[in-house]
Amino acid sequence: MKKPENQPSQAGLWVRLVGWLERNAATAFLLPTVLVILAFVLFPLVGSLYSSLARLSFRDGGLELSFVGLANYRKLLLGSEQGHFLGHPGTTAWVLWVLVFTAIALGVVMYRRWRAKRSLWVWLGQPLLGGLLLLAFTWLFLSRLLPGTRMGTLQTTLFYVIAGTTLQYLLGLGLALLCAERLPGTRFFRVLFILPLAITPIGVAYMFRMLTDTGKGPLVPLWEALGLGGFSWVNDPWGARLAVLIGDVWQWTPFAFIVLLAALQSIPQEQVEAAAVDGASRWQVFRHIIFPYLLPASATLVLIRLIEGFKIVDLPNILTNGGPGTATESITLHAYFAWRTLDIGTAAALGFLLMVLVSLVTSLYAAWVLPRARGQQ
Repeated sequence: MKKPENQPSQAGLWVRLVGWLERNAATAFLLPTVLVILAFVLFPLVGSLYSSLARLSFRDGGLELSFVGLANYRKLLLGSEQGHFLGHPGTTAWVLWVLVFTAIALGVVMYRRWRAKRSLWVWLGQPLLGGLLLLAFTWLFLSRLLPGTRMGTLQTTLFYVIAGTTLQYLLGLGLALLCAERLPGTRFFRVLFILPLAITPIGVAYMFRMLTDTGKGPLVPLWEALGLGGFSWVNDPWGARLAVLIGDVWQWTPFAFIVLLAALQSIPQEQVEAAAVDGASRWQVFRHIIFPYLLPASATLVLIRLIEGFKIVDLPNILTNGGPGTATESITLHAYFAWRTLDIGTAAALGFLLMVLVSLVTSLYAAWVLPRARGQQ
């Protein structure tokens, strides 16, 4: 049977396919990867967004996920979970002081940027957004430090992030400066200082739970010598928070140490030696030569630790179980407890509030700090 002339042959189709693949090789190779990434990222994101707008309830024959709109967010910000998430506020005198301070700071920043003839968003939008965010954080944190108040999971998380990142950077910088010196035994201490980073967070939590046990832990003689025999860290809110903070700092300081040590070793020694020959003190050498070289690495390091600090969950969960009460409970642990009680909507809403918070902080940090650290402004 004779094949119609207008029907393309199998060889012709193959040639066309090969030609299309050659012309669109990048698309053909990247498209499967993009689809897989979207499937693993976009679908869970959309699913969790719907979960934050829904409520799980038990019905005859199974479970029902009913749409409730913004009810879960209202419960966290204005409803029954407000004290758990935002804490119980104290006196409002802090609000006045913070408003005055923020207004002065915003005025100074906007005046300087107006004199520099920046764009409207640069001289007004960024300072205003940053000032409002700073105002909210300052009031939410400081108003809970007064007597008769209680910190919520938001303030506790901010405490872990700010205090933990600051201590980790300072300790990592100090250890890096010591190991950068040509002293005996520095190789041994370099290995010793990075060992905590090799331990899992759960292992660190159980280890500190054992070390802080003043009744039967290995440090009982030390606690008794200090007059702390039988003292329970968990019964004191700030004692429990400090125990969690110390464990987090002990584990993640090696990360800061490694990054800063690598940055220190890339500094040209000729400049340091020339400054020493010219009579500069060690502080002057550090301030004018070493620290400017460390700024780009330091800014990136702090950004990474800020993002990771918001996700702290292992240490407060294992070490104190979020107690006493909710004193050491982070936002992530709050969401985990809500999920464990099948309050899926509240857990998803907490996750999205945390995502918004981290996005705001990192965006402002990337817009203000990173360009200046890299010498772009």
